[in-house]
Amino acid sequence: MAHANRILRSINLPGELICVDIFQRPDGSYGFDEFRRDPEDARGWYSIGHHGHRHFASVAETMIAAQAAVSWLEDVVDG
Repeated sequence: MAHANRILRSINLPGELICVDIFQRPDGSYGFDEFRRDPEDARGWYSIGHHGHRHFASVAETMIAAQAAVSWLEDVVDG
């Protein structure tokens, strides 16, 4: 089965090896997770934050929670 969440925003840490995705689920709820990729590993992005199970009612609420959970995110979004 294909991944059904719709990515609304992907925010990369400089170097583009770590990112946070803000997404919407088919049920209308929102979520986020932090991912990493290693150039030498062809498998692609994998979760390092393990926040994808958390549910939020809005994108704004999701961004607040993501910035609280991911130490570098606020500097990248605001900077």
